[in-house]
Amino acid sequence: MALLLKNVRYLDWYNFSIVEGHVWVEEGVKGKMQILENLPDEIAPDTEVVDLQYKWLTKSWVNGHHHIYSTLARGMPMPEKTPENFTEILQKIWWKVDKALDLKMIEASAMFAAMDAAKRGTTFIIDHHSSPNAIFDSLDTIAQAFERVGVGHLLCYEISDRDGLDKRDEGLDETRNYLKYHNALVGLHASFTVSDETLERATELAGEFDTGIHIHLAEDAADRSESIRKYGAAPLERLQKYGVLDMPKSILGHAIHLTEEEKKTIAQSKAWIVQNMESNLNNKVGVFQGDLFENKVFLGTDGMHNDMLRSAQAAYFTGLNHEEMSPVKAYARLRAAHWYLSNNHLEGDGSNNLLVLDYESPTPVHPMNFPAHFIYGMDSTHIDSVIANGRFIVRHGKAVNVDEKEVVAKAQEQALRLWAKL
Repeated sequence: MALLLKNVRYLDWYNFSIVEGHVWVEEGVKGKMQILENLPDEIAPDTEVVDLQYKWLTKSWVNGHHHIYSTLARGMPMPEKTPENFTEILQKIWWKVDKALDLKMIEASAMFAAMDAAKRGTTFIIDHHSSPNAIFDSLDTIAQAFERVGVGHLLCYEISDRDGLDKRDEGLDETRNYLKYHNALVGLHASFTVSDETLERATELAGEFDTGIHIHLAEDAADRSESIRKYGAAPLERLQKYGVLDMPKSILGHAIHLTEEEKKTIAQSKAWIVQNMESNLNNKVGVFQGDLFENKVFLGTDGMHNDMLRSAQAAYFTGLNHEEMSPVKAYARLRAAHWYLSNNHLEGDGSNNLLVLDYESPTPVHPMNFPAHFIYGMDSTHIDSVIANGRFIVRHGKAVNVDEKEVVAKAQEQALRLWAKL
């Protein structure tokens, strides 16, 4: 099966070149895409021909750091006492939410998050999951939900000492079992809840399966102070000691409370940084500044929502006040996750992952000014259709592979169960 998309305005995601013509798209995780000046004389009978009427066609998005387990928290009752700092936000809100999750809630969260993300142009999600009382089979549950929608994934379970060593060991076991059959990362919460023993075992597991560590780094100042108090070393020093920075698949989330020397260390390492601007603002933990490691920064939503275009614009507008920022730089950060996946030979984000934009501007769009349109003109309402691995997963704003009303109904049902447990 293949797609022939005729009458398109193709925007190259890398160099902003614009071509009017036709695009042939091959199906499959290794499928390719080809730009055609003219329609072929003969079209294979298993090819679907779609006239895009000169809508825009470009590469779809990747979410570099998500927490789909937070999906059902939207609008939930807040704690009786308002948290006064980031540690209390974790203790009074998120660590209560993740402990209350079961597999039905996890599945409903994953289905809705994947569907909503797809409708907003995302075809690949790097997720960081936590459910201490429903660890076994949690990663497969998420993977199967994502695949039903048609969204690619790179998952991990958030291993931590905070719920005891038995839960820590269950997290390691779940990770090992999942890694046997899937590309994945080894997840850790953050340095201040991860002992040296846990860090060592996690990095040994990552080395065994030739993968990397996905961990929150210096999201709040407490990560540094508590790591030093408990383990006698700052977070980055500990990651460096156990080889996390030597793994090209490692992802360091947030990276706010770092010294200049620590930033230079990361810049010279093989690890990548993921920025989550809106989450940082929401938690009042500080503002990311990525100038020193610019070429290895990509973007995530940190469970706040599923809209990567919105996250890129937040990175831009906030960054204007805190670092050297431009529309081109914000766009580059959105697109850097493609390089992370490609450089590490991780499948599911090939050239046949595309989105169709129904974007009519009152001003011309050309290669020199596209970044300005990206920041000041476009939003997810302009996304008409989405193609993942050469197949439509969203057509004219509607999910193709799942019943949207059913997905929403199940999410609301499980949300009420979760809230009752809280």
